[in-house]
Amino acid sequence: MSSDLFPDHSAEEAAREKTIVRTSMIGIGANVALSAFKAVVGLLSHSIAITLDSVNNLSDAGSSLITIIGTKLAKKQPDRKHPWGHGRAEYLSSMIISVIILYAGITSFVESVKKIVSPRTPDYSAAAIIIVSAAIIVKILLGTYVKKTGKRVNSDSLVNSGTDALMDSIISASTLAAAIIFLIWHISLEAWLGAVISLIIIKSGLDMLTGTISHLLGQRIGADTARKVRECITSFPEVRGVFDLIFHDYGPDRINCSAHIEVSDKLTARDIDQLQRMITIDLYLRHNIILTALSVYTYSETDTHEIEMRSDIYSIAMSVENVLEAHGFYLDEAAKVIQFDIIVSFDAPDRLAVYKKVTEKITAKYPKYELVCTLDTDFSLSEQED
Repeated sequence: MSSDLFPDHSAEEAAREKTIVRTSMIGIGANVALSAFKAVVGLLSHSIAITLDSVNNLSDAGSSLITIIGTKLAKKQPDRKHPWGHGRAEYLSSMIISVIILYAGITSFVESVKKIVSPRTPDYSAAAIIIVSAAIIVKILLGTYVKKTGKRVNSDSLVNSGTDALMDSIISASTLAAAIIFLIWHISLEAWLGAVISLIIIKSGLDMLTGTISHLLGQRIGADTARKVRECITSFPEVRGVFDLIFHDYGPDRINCSAHIEVSDKLTARDIDQLQRMITIDLYLRHNIILTALSVYTYSETDTHEIEMRSDIYSIAMSVENVLEAHGFYLDEAAKVIQFDIIVSFDAPDRLAVYKKVTEKITAKYPKYELVCTLDTDFSLSEQED
């Protein structure tokens, strides 16, 4: 898409890539420096918490490197095997970062348990206190910057790295508190604190991993995106309703979608063709979303019998608990066939039971008609379930 109607977004993508790489490089530099200082101080003071914290900083630097690699891979042009590009490589890099964090947490927990079984008295120095204090400040600043940048450029990897850095600041603050307690009351909490730190790291890794896997499996698109698409399509006066939105996520800012629209049966095939083209262009210009398919439902504006029957059937369907929507009504009076779709909430204990109740009530009201009712899946988060 490189015409005037479909502008080239390569400049925006290049700027996004540059921002991610620059932010990741800053993270690498900060974490390597912190890791080196903490490792030296931890070994000299025999502090397991500070030593483990240095390992965590090193893994953070590795995470930033993986973010850069994932971003570069995602930027590769589409090829024969991957016609929609390589955008999901960013999700893979985010998953690898999550696994690294999880592995670091498990390793740290094992070492902490060993220290609990065979305790060793720590030896804090003024340098250790100063470095840990400085690390807290650095991590807060770094984490806030990386996370904010990640949200701005829609990068899960950066958001994960930023969140991890902010968590590190809390961990470092706990290490500092343990050091102060030891210096004042001579009570060593090092090993126990190391175990707590490890559990926090493990939980963080699991949460990030779950979120990334959800992206790769094909999670439902956010309600805000679905709402924007509906608003864009219904801004055309010919469109009375938008239904059956289906999204395909091929990486950050690489979304395709298909939809059904309801239009008057007075429109000609040429009218619908022009409408589809205009909607496709507008959606891409506004939200950088590619409309891959647009199907049509029609409604009558003049057939009183059909209008009254559609309204009645929709009312019956919507009166059943957990029915979110009824749409796509079609009446073939000659063949005595009624067709329409319903969407049943995923919160319903038994969606098929809800569907059966709807069809039974409508069949009882219109026994002379053959009923063809489709149980639709709400692929995008609806307003009712947001």
